Amino acid sequence: MTAPFPPSPLRRAALLAAGIMLWLLVERPARGYAEFQQYLVKNSRRPVNCAFCHSHSDGPEGTAAGQIGHLTAAEQAELVRARGAFEPGQKVSSPILNGFGNHIIHALGKRRFLELRQAPAQLAEALPQDSDLDQDGIADAREYRDGTHPLLRSDGNPWLIFRFNFANNLPQILLTLTATVLGLWGLGHLLRAFAAAVHRDENTEPEH
Repeated sequence: MTAPFPPSPLRRAALLAAGIMLWLLVERPARGYAEFQQYLVKNSRRPVNCAFCHSHSDGPEGTAAGQIGHLTAAEQAELVRARGAFEPGQKVSSPILNGFGNHIIHALGKRRFLELRQAPAQLAEALPQDSDLDQDGIADAREYRDGTHPLLRSDGNPWLIFRFNFANNLPQILLTLTATVLGLWGLGHLLRAFAAAVHRDENTEPEH
């Protein structure tokens, strides 16, 4: 009985690549990092689920949309690329992360992000302080500390949202206020003129 031929170098490389892919996607499934969620809940005293950074509220593991078991081949390849973004500034579009999660990896790099697992409070300091993804006037770093969602304009410190909206709409508010005051003044003037006319007519009525 003859021994089988050993696989060619090309076949060995393909098997190795397939093995690495399998290891990344199966043996080391995408995991949420509980340290950050625990910090958010404790610091903000608000219920914060995995949708703070992930595409799915239950985190990356599972078979629902936005979870590892639901990814297409192209999305799996994108996930692998995102996992390799160890340095900041790399374009990241992980299918299991939402816009804020991808923003974190883009801004900090995966290496720095993993280091911050030991001190999740410092993530707020590490994030760009001028970043405001939902454009509600509250920086993403502040929203992280507060446990409010950085992608929802309706979720944020009510006083800060009010101040931001008031400042943004101040010209319209002033115009509306001016128009209202002028309208009330004009209406009052009209009523006074009408009352004076009625009074004048009453005084000029002929006596019988």
